[in-house]
Amino acid sequence: MIKVLIVEDDPMVAQLNKRYVECINGFQVIAIACNGEDALRYVKNSTIDLIILDIYMPKMDGVSFLKELRKRSIKIDVILVTAAREAENIDEVLKLGAVDYLIKPFEFERLKHSLDNYLLRHQLLNNKNQIEQEDIDRITNKQEKNSSYPLKKGLHKNTLESIRNFVRNNRKQAVTSEEVAERIGVSRVTARRYLEYLVSIQEVKLEIEYGSTGRPGHLYRDIHG
Repeated sequence: MIKVLIVEDDPMVAQLNKRYVECINGFQVIAIACNGEDALRYVKNSTIDLIILDIYMPKMDGVSFLKELRKRSIKIDVILVTAAREAENIDEVLKLGAVDYLIKPFEFERLKHSLDNYLLRHQLLNNKNQIEQEDIDRITNKQEKNSSYPLKKGLHKNTLESIRNFVRNNRKQAVTSEEVAERIGVSRVTARRYLEYLVSIQEVKLEIEYGSTGRPGHLYRDIHG
């Protein structure tokens, strides 16, 4: 599990972000801090993988907190979730190593996309002894394999992205359309339609499982799995 610290001074927003994060498989919010000073005290004594950070906070704002993290050589990944839109702030936190920046208000799917990408990066960098170029391309979003393929009529981008990320995050094992449907919250028929599209553009491979009775089962696996 990815251990997450939320740093947000608005209690209602903090709880909403907590619910959002914990809706996504692989993440656990272990604490909420209401300002940068409290967050610094927490990270000194706890193991944290990822911080969801606001900028506008009392005592110590998000930019100052991130600077202090780097000054102390604390290597924790940070995603900014904030109303701050100033180009100067955004440029500064990206140079300080923030892995993403979400501007409030945002849709749940945007946060999910960010966390799914982060989970993929975490798994690749922690579960493999050697990294291939295609892995780096996936981590840095340089490889947009699907960009040359027009989205098939009747398919929706957000649903496709959710199913694509689910298959990627389970790349070590094949999944069924039933598993995808349950996880994403769509019908089995819908899940299979999206999976077949991913097979057609060579992002997913289809494996046929033959049992002793009944129809053969269809299993889907990430093409790099």
